[in-house]
Amino acid sequence: MGGIIVTFIICFVILIGSVLKGVYIGYPLIISLMLFIYTAVRKGFPVKDVLKMAYKGGKKSLVVVKIFLIIGGITGIWMASGTVPSLVFYGMKFLKPELFILFAFLISSFVSFLIGTSLGTVSTAGLALIVVARGGGVNEVITAGAIISGIYFGDRCSPMSSSASLVATLTETELYTNIKNMFRTAIVPFALASIFYTLYSYKYPLNTMGSTIADEIVKVFNVGIIVLLPAGIILILSLCRVNVKVSMLISIIVAIFISVLVQHNGFISSLKYVLLGYVMENDSPLKAIMKGGGVISMVKASIAVFISSSFTGIFEGTEMLKSVESLINKAQNRHQLFLATVATSTITAAFGCSQTLAVILTHMLVKDAYEKKSISKYDLAIDLENTAIVISAFVPWNIALLVPLTTLNVSVSSELYASYLYFIPLVSYAFYKVGSLKVNKDINITT
Repeated sequence: MGGIIVTFIICFVILIGSVLKGVYIGYPLIISLMLFIYTAVRKGFPVKDVLKMAYKGGKKSLVVVKIFLIIGGITGIWMASGTVPSLVFYGMKFLKPELFILFAFLISSFVSFLIGTSLGTVSTAGLALIVVARGGGVNEVITAGAIISGIYFGDRCSPMSSSASLVATLTETELYTNIKNMFRTAIVPFALASIFYTLYSYKYPLNTMGSTIADEIVKVFNVGIIVLLPAGIILILSLCRVNVKVSMLISIIVAIFISVLVQHNGFISSLKYVLLGYVMENDSPLKAIMKGGGVISMVKASIAVFISSSFTGIFEGTEMLKSVESLINKAQNRHQLFLATVATSTITAAFGCSQTLAVILTHMLVKDAYEKKSISKYDLAIDLENTAIVISAFVPWNIALLVPLTTLNVSVSSELYASYLYFIPLVSYAFYKVGSLKVNKDINITT
């Protein structure tokens, strides 16, 4: 047991150090994986068996990796087709100066739901909103908190979200049923966060509309309803419960045609945007904002996801974390189990430095406890969404928070104002606590 703890501590230090130094997370993950392979071999497991365990664990992530790569392609071509710029443009158009912070939250939520990625949203709509906030004298720390809340609304419950697909894959549940449950549990947290951001908006209103970005978008892109079609396709096909990979591929094909016919990009150039990401060729203030995406941009993230999944294969095969699971199994009722899931998510998010590893490890550690208490896979899925997914964005060195903070160029204090992320687990815990009290009351009355 001592050797496992030492390995965890060493890996934890390596991961934190690499994130703080800006080193690609894949390198420390590879080192950590090698350390755990060595630890397993020292426990008496043959090298060949341990490598098989690692591969078996990594193989589970391939479904999510495919979606990761498609998301990269869709982000690049949506920029080239004018879909993302149009979403930003119309968002800016309907902004009310006295409710700017609230709109920063709502726009980020809407865009992240459509494109399904927190990092894609923060680097487009989020960056545009923070620029407007700075130009209009709005408190940028609170605005960044609202944006971070919004980008994780879609990251949590969009049918295009890789994290939602990961949870569905791990728990062997149906994605759209999970999304319905996520919306149900998001109503109260979303309403509470909206109230908070409304109050902040009146305290820190936008002094000038800062319409430069909207004006620049019109100069560079042909804006209109037609260029929103790729986003509309995702929405409509999702409602029809079409497989998310199929709907995203259809959206990419339509976006390529719009890129060529409406934005007058070359067909070869449009294909390059899908594979390599979008880069604006003409000189424009938007050049620093409207860029990125592409299948290639997700390769490193995909490798990190595969390696992260490999850990679980070793942990499961060697039963390294059995003692942790036994502690979680001591939870007596639903709210205690949820609290244990929160604690586990916090540790895995801090250790793993990535949302993916936090979800995978948390699921591995708590799934037996849920099964023993006859709690359904769908309840486990929603609890993972309400803990590991959002709690990762609380940890300053976790890439779930570090990348948005770096992109927006704001201090870590912004996370204090990411109200929606706090309300998700708090409201869930309160709901389970009340439910447990009600059950105990009914038992007492019966006896």
